[in-house]
Amino acid sequence: MIIGVPAEIKDSERRVGMTPTGVDELVARGHRVLVQRGAGEGSGFSDEAYVAAGADLGADAADVWSAADLLVKVKEPIAPEYAFLRRDLTLFTYLHLAADRELTRALQDAGTTAIAYETVQLPDRSLPLLAPMSEIAGRLSVQVGAQQLLGPAGGRGILLGGVPGTPRGRVVVIGGGVAGTHAAQMAVGLGAHVTIVDVSIPRLRVLDEQFGGRVDTRVSSRSVISDLVADADLVIGSVLIPGAAAPKLVTLDMVARMRAGSVLVDIAVDQGGCFEGTHATTHTDPTYRVHDAMYYAVANMPGAVPLTSTLALTNATLRYTIALAEHGVDAALAADPSLAAGLSIRGGEIVDTRILG
Repeated sequence: MIIGVPAEIKDSERRVGMTPTGVDELVARGHRVLVQRGAGEGSGFSDEAYVAAGADLGADAADVWSAADLLVKVKEPIAPEYAFLRRDLTLFTYLHLAADRELTRALQDAGTTAIAYETVQLPDRSLPLLAPMSEIAGRLSVQVGAQQLLGPAGGRGILLGGVPGTPRGRVVVIGGGVAGTHAAQMAVGLGAHVTIVDVSIPRLRVLDEQFGGRVDTRVSSRSVISDLVADADLVIGSVLIPGAAAPKLVTLDMVARMRAGSVLVDIAVDQGGCFEGTHATTHTDPTYRVHDAMYYAVANMPGAVPLTSTLALTNATLRYTIALAEHGVDAALAADPSLAAGLSIRGGEIVDTRILG
């Protein structure tokens, strides 16, 4: 099989879909890997490293997309790449189709087989290919939130951990999954006062035990979120419904009651966001004002740390890429229900109906 690895072209996206180590594993199994020139440079992997691992280099995106049987990316295709989609191509990447009707239609029209990282799901309902980026986004959310709270950035001018004699910053994490847990860990580490909100009491019990009472936990409801947001310095939105659009849990009315210079970071932006008023931003222009608060809604947050992110992602994806290459798409999906759960679109038909909302 020919596996293609193109350069990512989303704004400030420096990750790459495969490392030289992954290339070596696939080439050793008799497959051809075609990597676009310069694709790995943003993550610290040179063309020479790919060639040494056995890859061939494609001069440009058209070379890689047109030759590939299986295309391995990081982010979803964007408009300039739609022309490369075709019926005999299998695309393996993050897709987030519930929030992207245009891409959904492009994949359907092209007849491309699309397998989404974010909906590959193990029997215990965990999401092994989403988890590493959720971990990174969770940790980054507090770092970028703390930065936006600084006075020069237009924030409240508050230090999350405070100092003796001053109040600590108040951080509210909405959603106690992987991203929310890692956000809470970072916020606790900085000394902030942290509250985690989740719909699941059993999950809140786990978090209470995990943090040893260092965080407050609350059962999610409209009134609870409204009260907590009004008093928060930093709100992290980390709600996830696998494959579906995120619910809008923070309304514009709630945001209007926040103190001037407060910050909201929407990790769920890839799935449409869990704050009313969220729209995707970029690393080049990451924030915007809503009432007197600041929204940060970068749709590829882990792209800010491309080396860490690429290593973490490809550690998780490689075994599935090998399965698709070794056995072919049909056999690989039939043999592994977890991988089959990631199948979104095939032959112009939507397979994962959660996309439809």
